[in-house]
Amino acid sequence: MAENPPGQMKTEDVLRVELETFRQEHRDLDQAIAALDATGADVLTIRRLKKQKLSLKDKIAVLEDRITPDIIA
Repeated sequence: MAENPPGQMKTEDVLRVELETFRQEHRDLDQAIAALDATGADVLTIRRLKKQKLSLKDKIAVLEDRITPDIIA
């Protein structure tokens, strides 16, 4: 296996960084939704944030599948 030149991350490393970024965004949206829900904010705003959160969840699942190798039992 060839090593990457200094300063470049492996593909898996890039995926892991992206995955953690998406997970943090997901947590942030969760907190924002909870705060807006508690204050009785606009229902459409909350719905939009929930859709974003769901989209992030799907992206997280895709990245987790790419990082975790398939193991046939």
